[in-house]
Amino acid sequence: KRVLRRIGGCVTMESMTKLSKHLRAFLEYLELGKGRSALTVRNYEFYLRRFIDWANDPEPKDVDQEMIHKFRLYLNRLEDPHRGALKKNTQNYHLIALRAFFKFLAKNDIRTLASEKIELAKQGSREVSFLESSDLQRLLEAPQNADASPVIKARDRAILELFFSTGMRVSELANLRKDQINLDREEMTVRGKGDKTRIVFLSHQSRAALRQYLSERKDASPFLFVRHDRGRGSRNDDDVGPLTPRSIERLVTHYSIAAGIPKKISPHTLRHSFATDLLMNGADLRSVQSLLGHSSITTTQIYTHITNQQLKDVFEAFHGKQMDESTDDSSKTTPE
Repeated sequence: KRVLRRIGGCVTMESMTKLSKHLRAFLEYLELGKGRSALTVRNYEFYLRRFIDWANDPEPKDVDQEMIHKFRLYLNRLEDPHRGALKKNTQNYHLIALRAFFKFLAKNDIRTLASEKIELAKQGSREVSFLESSDLQRLLEAPQNADASPVIKARDRAILELFFSTGMRVSELANLRKDQINLDREEMTVRGKGDKTRIVFLSHQSRAALRQYLSERKDASPFLFVRHDRGRGSRNDDDVGPLTPRSIERLVTHYSIAAGIPKKISPHTLRHSFATDLLMNGADLRSVQSLLGHSSITTTQIYTHITNQQLKDVFEAFHGKQMDESTDDSSKTTPE
């Protein structure tokens, strides 16, 4: 349906379609125009459908700041029976999706709320979980003690070593193919978020682990990390499928428990450990940003509060000096 609208003496046509009618076009734009991953597109669809269902599928022109305010209250009070209240960052994901959706509508001359009028919820400092060197070493060595075939032990050691050597995301590691690996060059190209590529480097340990794993492989699958069913070992098989990100996450959790690490460990913990290790050893923030594939330096700055050695040096050099001196002076005084 369309209605006539008069603007400055001119009569224009305006669509009366519901918000949901524009959703498919937006999701296709994310996939084709912005190069977003399938997972990102699914997440955006989930967040936007939640808003559309909550708002009873309004027309774009009927969305206003009062509606967004009420939706924010709804999200803030929403309780999941298993996970509890929505975290602030999850609430913001909904609002970020709405911003992008409304920006897309405006770009296509569909009248709706201006995207910049949607404010995000304020968040506290993001907690960064990383492994101390002793825990990290136990985790990397855990596959050697596993009750598994040699090829699975070699694969799992190579996965853990590669995570710590490169700081890759789990989705990036799961998508690797054998032809991306050049062990003589000690580096490789990774395709990350937004279809952007970056160079990552292989440590001596990760190269050795990869060589061992590839020497155990007898299949012709093009993928770097594949399933090896216990029953068939490393027999020749051209259609061996790659490990999924979820399988890799379970693998990391399994070995962290086997290594006796008390806190919950994920592939992202190893990514944090990679970044923290670089910064603690003197790397600059811009270089770490490039190695992690962060589009914004702000994202990389979450590590600075736990790795700023300069601040620690200032503290140790200047804190409590007068108190120490007065203590030294008093110790020199002999009571009569």
